[in-house]
Amino acid sequence: MRIARQLIDELVAHAREDLPNECCGMVGGRDGVAATIHRAANAEASPLRYSIAPRDQLEISNAMDEAGEELLAIYHSHTRSVAVPSPTDVNLAFYPDALYVIVSLADADDPEVRAWRIVDSKVDEAELVVG
Repeated sequence: MRIARQLIDELVAHAREDLPNECCGMVGGRDGVAATIHRAANAEASPLRYSIAPRDQLEISNAMDEAGEELLAIYHSHTRSVAVPSPTDVNLAFYPDALYVIVSLADADDPEVRAWRIVDSKVDEAELVVG
């Protein structure tokens, strides 16, 4: 997925703003190029888990449809661990066509953003082209 530095900065800002809890949301775009970051409420309100609030998911999906965008990625943050999917992340990965982007704040001074493809519990890192 190609993503502008400004959108990466938005992901990191969202992760920092939602501390101590994990943040979450969706990335919309076209042809593998990210265009919009859609913040969502973490229905879990937890530093260890996330779940996009159902109402937010519906509103974001409708907004992406209206804009002619597709769901490119679902993102969330890890507040204390690296940007690698946890077993829970893998078990709850229900969108095989979307990437899963994780923002790690384990090193608050140097946030890490990585993308993953999770299909049938198989995890592969996906390329994030920033720029």
